[in-house]
Amino acid sequence: MVVPGSVLGLLLPLVLWADRSAGIGFRFASYIDNYMVLQKEPAGAVIWGFGMPGATVTVTLCQGQETIMRKVTSVKAHSNTWMVVLDPMKPGGPFEVMAQQTLGRMNSTLRVHDVLFGDVWLCSGQSNMQMTVSQIFNATRELSNTAAYQSVRILSVSLVQSEQELQDLAALDLQWSEPTSENLGHGNFTYMSAVCWLFGRYLYDTLQYPIGLISSSWGGTPIEAWSSGRSLKACGVPKEGFIPYDSVTGPREHSVLWNAMIHPLRNMTLKGVIWYQGESNVNYNRNLYNCMFPALIDDWRQTFHHGSQGQTKRFFPFGFVQISSEKSTNTSDDGFPQIRWHQTADFGYVPNQKMPNTFMAVAMDLCDRDSPFGSIHPRDKQTVAYRLHLGARAVAYGEKKLTFQGPLPEKIELLAHKGLLNLTYYQQIQVQRQDNKIFEISCCSDHHCKWLPAPMDTFSTQTLTLNIDSCHETVVALRYAWTTWPCEYKQCPLYYPSSILPAPPFIAFITDQVPGHQSNVAK
Repeated sequence: MVVPGSVLGLLLPLVLWADRSAGIGFRFASYIDNYMVLQKEPAGAVIWGFGMPGATVTVTLCQGQETIMRKVTSVKAHSNTWMVVLDPMKPGGPFEVMAQQTLGRMNSTLRVHDVLFGDVWLCSGQSNMQMTVSQIFNATRELSNTAAYQSVRILSVSLVQSEQELQDLAALDLQWSEPTSENLGHGNFTYMSAVCWLFGRYLYDTLQYPIGLISSSWGGTPIEAWSSGRSLKACGVPKEGFIPYDSVTGPREHSVLWNAMIHPLRNMTLKGVIWYQGESNVNYNRNLYNCMFPALIDDWRQTFHHGSQGQTKRFFPFGFVQISSEKSTNTSDDGFPQIRWHQTADFGYVPNQKMPNTFMAVAMDLCDRDSPFGSIHPRDKQTVAYRLHLGARAVAYGEKKLTFQGPLPEKIELLAHKGLLNLTYYQQIQVQRQDNKIFEISCCSDHHCKWLPAPMDTFSTQTLTLNIDSCHETVVALRYAWTTWPCEYKQCPLYYPSSILPAPPFIAFITDQVPGHQSNVAK
């Protein structure tokens, strides 16, 4: 996935970084600025920066003429950094944050204004996260819809890579800002993520308090670039390997984006993360993705928890988009479904025991064969963000009885004497259309197996029967939507009755051939 302007992202930050480092040597961290959102209660927001070793730093939170709180710390000699944790604050604002450095007779003061307290979400991944509002369906209408969302603040990290972990961001494409049509639609794949913005907007509609959104993504990048060396080592990822240039067009070296675009944010107190990546691993270390992705999640959680002095929850909510579809003759038809499966650590659903406190938006039915940015970049980011925000409401905000994932089978019952498989689902199902090919059975004889279609037969509110007459031997497995392009736009066969949530893809093995045997799938 080619991203315009990615080369400039390597050069520009060097100039800005040199400018910001000059002068008095007392400053806030790069992303602490006017219009920012700090994490609300029950956590305490972290304010930090750089100063002169041995100096005293006093941080004051004010509202109008009233001093809300004051925190005092000193600059550490080995790192030239200072840090305070504010007392937990209710959502709202605006506030002013003032930092004063004192060393002998020298005094320096920094101020940032129009600061809000709310929930802070980090958005990361590759080009489907990087796509801007100007690239999506109904872009003109979406770009004009900002007036009601001035408390949803946005920040965009510049495209930078590094061989070492950076202490602070080298540069920002967009400093903390109120949303405008200009900064939301600033060209293709630049500035603010559409999925990130729409996700925050949906959250604001529900929560009605400030939301801070940080976009840190780079198109054409594999998960290895976003992972620390620790997490890659834990998964046995080889340091050298063949990387296909058609799918990995951005930085590919291990950890270079973790080092430059994620690690510098570690001191920030976060509510959670959303992630949209996986296409660049369809043909690169695909079989390790079921380890690399859960390892990335756990490593990011540890790093942000420690970096924020324990203020970011150890198991903060982590949402992700299960990759969509692509019309291409170059991709193995098994690659996309395998990555989708590996994104769930091979469970088919989340949260699960390897991926606690996670949520997923299924996107395989949001295909876009006519996308001017290539079919791998579908333009319906509104539905993606809406499905993500349902997961956030259920997992991150604890809304009970809110369904955020489509139906999966609870059990599979083999009725071999009738030539049928009977599927019982956890949830109600809506059969939007009959499909003769989207379900497949593995039919085996003498250690030779082949996948055959299992046409949909009868159905009720929670059961579905498949015809397996095509297999005259032994049925050993069943899979659903196991192809790169399972259906046309919002036309997959099975949905939750609201029609918003498609049934996720799955593969299940049938371990016994006794008639009437039940095979558990999702659990």
